[in-house]
Amino acid sequence: MDYNATPLAASGSAVGGIVPFLIGVIVVGGLIFAVYFGRRQRAKEPAPPRPEEQPTLPESGPVGEVRERREHTEVPRSDGVTPHDLSGSSHRADEQDPPTWGDNSSSGFGSGGPGRT
Repeated sequence: MDYNATPLAASGSAVGGIVPFLIGVIVVGGLIFAVYFGRRQRAKEPAPPRPEEQPTLPESGPVGEVRERREHTEVPRSDGVTPHDLSGSSHRADEQDPPTWGDNSSSGFGSGGPGRT
């Protein structure tokens, strides 16, 4: 029998228990610091709005949906045009009727059907 291995095994198990404990203490300390730091940051933020400060509906009621066709504005082809030089990207179309499908078209793109046969 080898009696010299017993003290080494005992010291290895002691280190094996201390290292995870120290890592746990560091992790818990980091979490406590994170909560402390977060609470300090939260205290600096403005308070949430009170109920009387919340937005309300207009007197006329909710705003309805507006559906209209838009047409693109042509972009001039020149070298010195920057986005700041352009006006709005679209304008109201003269014809506001919804587009209709032709006789040879299917009911929807990607519907999987063979279309009109």
